[in-house]
Amino acid sequence: MQLIESASEQKLRGGFYTPEPIAHFILKWSINGDVNFDILEPSCGDGVFIDTLKNYNFKFNSLTAIELDSIEAEKANQIDLANKTIINSDFHNFCNTTKQKFDLVIGNPPYIRYQFFDKAQQIEAEAIFRKVRLKYSKLTNAWVSFVIGASLLLKETGKIAFVLPAEILQVSYAHQLRNFLANFYNKINIVSFQKLVFPEIQQEVVLLLCEKNKTGEHLIEHLEVKDLEELQKLDVLKLKSPKKQIDTKAEKWTYYFLEQKEIDFLNRIKKEGIIPTIGKYAVVEVGITTGANDYFSVPLSIVNQYNLSEYAKPLVGRSVQVSGIKFTEEDWLFNKNADIKAHLLVFPSLKKMQENELALKYIELGLSQNIHKGYKTGIRNEWQIIPSIWQPDAFFIRRNNIFPKFITNDVNAYSTDTMHRIRVKEGTNLKAITASYYNSISFAFSEISGRSYGGGVLELMPNEVESIFIPYHEKNAELIDDIDTMLRNKPDIDTFLAFTNEKILKQNYGFDNADIEIATNIWKKLSNRRLNRTK
Repeated sequence: MQLIESASEQKLRGGFYTPEPIAHFILKWSINGDVNFDILEPSCGDGVFIDTLKNYNFKFNSLTAIELDSIEAEKANQIDLANKTIINSDFHNFCNTTKQKFDLVIGNPPYIRYQFFDKAQQIEAEAIFRKVRLKYSKLTNAWVSFVIGASLLLKETGKIAFVLPAEILQVSYAHQLRNFLANFYNKINIVSFQKLVFPEIQQEVVLLLCEKNKTGEHLIEHLEVKDLEELQKLDVLKLKSPKKQIDTKAEKWTYYFLEQKEIDFLNRIKKEGIIPTIGKYAVVEVGITTGANDYFSVPLSIVNQYNLSEYAKPLVGRSVQVSGIKFTEEDWLFNKNADIKAHLLVFPSLKKMQENELALKYIELGLSQNIHKGYKTGIRNEWQIIPSIWQPDAFFIRRNNIFPKFITNDVNAYSTDTMHRIRVKEGTNLKAITASYYNSISFAFSEISGRSYGGGVLELMPNEVESIFIPYHEKNAELIDDIDTMLRNKPDIDTFLAFTNEKILKQNYGFDNADIEIATNIWKKLSNRRLNRTK
């Protein structure tokens, strides 16, 4: 497994290997007393699963293990285990050419992005997608094609058990994979961990345990353990009978961390049209893509040093620069006088700058730093002219900690791509939509709509923000000053939500206390799960 940015040898083959307790648990669940399994491991590395089969004396009929790296394949081949075959090849090619079928496919597939595949691998991976009529794209990671290919190599009944990144539950490029799994398998179990299994890369993983048994059922369950020690104590019988019906239309599988009554509540919100989404009232777009935020976002000292005042526009660049839900003139002046990067440089053509010698020196500084050769700046007619410059009605913070913030733009400021820009639609009250967002239901859907990363960060893209359900009511405009003041004073979150839920959900929208309690519990459960990754 590998998600490190540098294109190291380890990255090119995706190699972080499975801890033995995970390998043992997967085999214990998968084999579960059977002695006749034909087993496939699509990417065996140096043989962790093979060693575990040997050391715990699991009984099986045959083992076929594939490994692309010849050195690792040789290590695996040295393990003294009967009835094994090691094949030094690419799994995609094996999948597309073999006639074999298996009872069980296990492993920890490589996490290699499309751009690190060679051309032959890309062609073979795309062929696997075509077999199940799925679209192959440049966003696809190798583990996705491994899961699909492994599924296709099962006998009429069989199991797969993989160590996968937790993004399988939430990223958009895995949406079609989730739908495929929901329809292909009769039982799905997801085992997640409160503590990071691979802390060196800050990547959360899950165990995906799927069974095809021809029953016609499609059930799913999630179970969370603290760490590897607790996993070893987990009774595999707890995974025998998942209870929740799989929603094949669900955008994400974050739902399945919840209890059935909580899932039912969210489905009622969605299906009965009780609450509209943000997208009904507003358009959300990415912030300004400067191509070099550190160069185009500057403090007052740089503005003065290079005489840039005629090009310097108000900017809110980071969430810490606004503590309430209104970004005001006072907020911006505070940031400006604190010499925070509170200005965006909106340059004209060089022809119009010729009489400003100090400003031209700043342009020369950018050239010396090769700013003009960046990916975004290099495709512009004049590299210093930022496109798509406009001032939004409000901002929505892209990456968040406790909860995402919806902020009015009272000072006509700009924002970089650290924040999304919001334009409210005609007839929408800006204060009302902003205040309406601050409640347990909208917070819960922000967790479901977004995706979490190592360190507890929650990120939402524009379309995900638009999908958040919001109990919009024009009377909520009266609450904006109170909510702004409360957040600036850093309240206890329970006290804050008790106030907003009473006003927004109960008084102005008609939800009862039981519904509000369910919504609050959903948000707390999902956000706490995410934030616990930082501990």
